[in-house]
Amino acid sequence: MVETNPPPAMAPPATQPPPLVPHMVGTGVIHTPNEQLHTLQFCVHSNPSWPQVLVLSFLHYIVMLGSIVMYSTSLVPLMGGNHGDKARVIQTFLFMSGVNTLLQTFIGSRLPTVMNASFAFAIPVMSIIRDFSMRAYDDEHQRFVHTIRAIQGALIVSSFLNIIIGYSTAWGKYSKYFSPVIIVPIVCVVGLGLFGRGFPQVGKCVEIGLPMLILLVILQQYTKKIHERAYFLFERFSLLLCIVIVWSFAAILTAGGAYNHVPEKTKQHCRTDRSYLISSAPWIKFPYPFQWGPPIFTASHSFGMMGAVLVSAVESTGAHYAAARLAGATPPPAHVLSRSIGLQGIGMLLEGIFGTAAGSTASVENIGFLGLTRVGSRRVVQISTAFMIFFSIFGKFGAIFASIPLPIFAAIYCVLFGLVAAVGISFAQFANNNSLRNLYILGLSLFLGVSVPQYFNEYTASAGHGPAKSNAGWFNDILNTIFSSAPTVAMLVGTLLDNTLDASTASDDRGLSWWRRFQYRKEDTRNDEFYSFPIKVHEMIPTRYL
Repeated sequence: MVETNPPPAMAPPATQPPPLVPHMVGTGVIHTPNEQLHTLQFCVHSNPSWPQVLVLSFLHYIVMLGSIVMYSTSLVPLMGGNHGDKARVIQTFLFMSGVNTLLQTFIGSRLPTVMNASFAFAIPVMSIIRDFSMRAYDDEHQRFVHTIRAIQGALIVSSFLNIIIGYSTAWGKYSKYFSPVIIVPIVCVVGLGLFGRGFPQVGKCVEIGLPMLILLVILQQYTKKIHERAYFLFERFSLLLCIVIVWSFAAILTAGGAYNHVPEKTKQHCRTDRSYLISSAPWIKFPYPFQWGPPIFTASHSFGMMGAVLVSAVESTGAHYAAARLAGATPPPAHVLSRSIGLQGIGMLLEGIFGTAAGSTASVENIGFLGLTRVGSRRVVQISTAFMIFFSIFGKFGAIFASIPLPIFAAIYCVLFGLVAAVGISFAQFANNNSLRNLYILGLSLFLGVSVPQYFNEYTASAGHGPAKSNAGWFNDILNTIFSSAPTVAMLVGTLLDNTLDASTASDDRGLSWWRRFQYRKEDTRNDEFYSFPIKVHEMIPTRYL
């Protein structure tokens, strides 16, 4: 990294005239690069009081719940499932998110990241839905069961891809080709690439979504300046207040008949009684292995889902860098990324066994919530898993919160996804921003990371299938999934360009002098501080697997 303020040169000998100092135009305050965000109030291993921990943990649960409901609402009906099936799928997602988050925070990345359903699996899952919809069944529920059993089989087989690239340390070795120039576009599009789950969903019920967005910005950013006590309350807990206010407003509109004579789609997005989750969810239901029946293994479906498994690894990698920044930790070293992706593969194997409708990835919205509250505590996320598991078992209680209209969640995501994208920009301070080489790589990676997936998504929406259309369906799914993922495209383009365009002569411009010490286990003492296991396991497990 090129230093912003180099030390002053030694005074010249008295026999020589003093050197001329060029006049600097527009000189102002120079902000030196900071490895950690100093405005964070709690970092990864510091904790707020227990009452605050409980409230923040509950909010982490609410934030991640929206993505699960969005995914299940869009795909379960296409699978032939009814409202009861949707409720059970949501419960299973919640249960496995709690289990996988606990695993990651204890023996995986050790960062405060929540594991949640990945939308990257939508393409291979849709292929499975289309294949099974052409078969004859006695009823729609039977089609649903056969479809989700096929998803189970494909997820079980494809999960071994992440297990292999993770625990073989192949993913960590690949990450050593990264630099701040590459991390900027990857983390940026981790947030920006999810714009479809933001304002486009808010607009589906603008009278609920837009007030939620405006109220959240005003309460969280402006009213906290009224009083010192208000600053504390509104900065951390304004999200809960906003949800209560707007949700109550939506309930009043529903009860008052505001949506009695509107199209059915408007009712689904705006009314508080259109999810049918409360009436269909069981009081108590414990998710268990193979609850839908034995998995159905098909080679084409298994290979097709490997593209989504790889994309989830890319998404999690970018999310981990953002989480580390917002939790006050150093960038995750290569061995941490390897074991995290390997453990993510084990998590997907468990998800296939328990019967979720997709694999998991690090939740971008929960990472944004770390920045919103300035609390990057690992304990808060670990306690949030108790809410996930509790509400996954006691379905009626969980269904109450799952019935929050989706435009409310979408308004929240507008803020949280934007925060994650901005964190990606902050990595640019560690590289030379005056280098046209760096600007070229940053610009092209960012633009293609957004533009290429947009082309694939628009093509799919109009033609009913992705641009990759050959006789090999599994090959189509792999290509369409990879190039529909903004972080994956940005990572491929950025890694290729940054390591081939004057890579050897631009080492300092790339920021490698700062970056390399975080890539190895012993290069920086803080690596162990943030990423070491809670107990000493090095005597039991060889270091190369950790």
